[in-house]
Amino acid sequence: MKTKILFFVLAVISVSACAKSDSSSEASERPPNIILLFADDAGFNDFGFQGSKVMQTPNLDKIAGEGVRFTQGYVSDATCGPSRAGLMTGKYQQRFGYEEINVPGYMSENSALTGADMGLPLDQKTMADYLKERGYKTAVYGKWHLGDADRFHPLKRGFDEFYGFRGGDRSYFKYDGENPLGNVASAYDKKLERGLGHYEEHEGYLTDVLADEAAQFIEQNQNHPFFIYLAFNAVHTPMEALEEDMQRFPQLSGKRRELAAMTLAMDRATGRVMDKLEALGLSDNTIVVFSNDNGGPTDKNASSNYPLAGTKSNHLEGGLRVPFLLRWPAKVPAGVDYDFPVSTLDLLPTFYEAAGGDEYASKIDGVNLLPYLTGENTDRPHQKMYWKKETRAVIRDGDWKLIRHADRPAELYDLSQDVGEQNNLAGKEPERVEQMFRDLFAWELTLERPRWLLKRKFEKYDVDRMDQYRIPQKPDA
Repeated sequence: MKTKILFFVLAVISVSACAKSDSSSEASERPPNIILLFADDAGFNDFGFQGSKVMQTPNLDKIAGEGVRFTQGYVSDATCGPSRAGLMTGKYQQRFGYEEINVPGYMSENSALTGADMGLPLDQKTMADYLKERGYKTAVYGKWHLGDADRFHPLKRGFDEFYGFRGGDRSYFKYDGENPLGNVASAYDKKLERGLGHYEEHEGYLTDVLADEAAQFIEQNQNHPFFIYLAFNAVHTPMEALEEDMQRFPQLSGKRRELAAMTLAMDRATGRVMDKLEALGLSDNTIVVFSNDNGGPTDKNASSNYPLAGTKSNHLEGGLRVPFLLRWPAKVPAGVDYDFPVSTLDLLPTFYEAAGGDEYASKIDGVNLLPYLTGENTDRPHQKMYWKKETRAVIRDGDWKLIRHADRPAELYDLSQDVGEQNNLAGKEPERVEQMFRDLFAWELTLERPRWLLKRKFEKYDVDRMDQYRIPQKPDA
């Protein structure tokens, strides 16, 4: 680690010198543009920059080569709705009761809120709200999943433009006679919407369409600082890929082949966005982040979280640790790995402070990552990190990780030696287990009760899925 930090400092000196030589350009004098590329249900291993020899991701690999790869990047939850609530607010979402995923039809009848009323509370300030205060033009394209009711709509949460869908999933092809939506009354949150209430299905493959929308926004707002949240629904089910993309992977079959094709399309979409930045001379002073909302659900889309155990919806590393890149040529060293744990909670303060902001309306759990990436701060961004869903919970303290289960004794792992979580040390470290239990409970006392609840049977589903993938699954290809 010391070698990498020294490299950071040397790289920053070089990058700073280059940045000064370009300081005359108007683009470099204004606050950075910000683009957040967010995948859905992608596997930890399923990118070239993560070591895959099968997936074709040249554009994302280029971002990794021109920026920082976080080897221990985490989300705040192992499912997409709560994870996105944490991302958008910079807070542990349990602080405002967003503990459970919000999927109409799956919720307990005893939930305080159900259906379209399950959404990001209106008293929570979003990433877009903060950046609008700094003069940014803001847009979101793709999956929202932070509330179906109009009061939760992106245009009422700090975004100037929206083209996407309010719910958690949808087809990659337009809904029409050949691809019917089904019961429109119960599935309106799958319909594509431009702005507020203007439903407009697309032509072509949705992943490509979302990138084209983002590129057009860049073109229209190139003279202003802008923030784009490009929230792909790729590679979430349904497994739908273009035939020409699948033909690029003749050695694969079934869901794995479809996943590879869907990943290729997402990478192509990323390239369209990056090409637009380059064509307009905006590349150097644009922060580009790529990450994912939770671990890959291997049983659903054949994703690989290797060398991690676990999947989406459980608290093993495969549910919580995600691919995570940050590129900002004007300020951040290129082609390096950052090995301390970071979180998507950190993106709001990182973006806001890069934009010149310095005050937060309420407590933020994330931290500004830039001083850590430039070598100004060599400490850990987070000594302790937490995750929780009902009884199941996790505390990470340094490299020690305690998992509290609902149906078995707690487990303790030293992640510096055992990233696959195969060597449970709880029996050998009783005092550490006790202290971490106490620290976890102290954190839980700062949280609100959940605003809605899943049906109890889904707890068993999550535990069974964890057990099914308790040993890291190396992909067949």
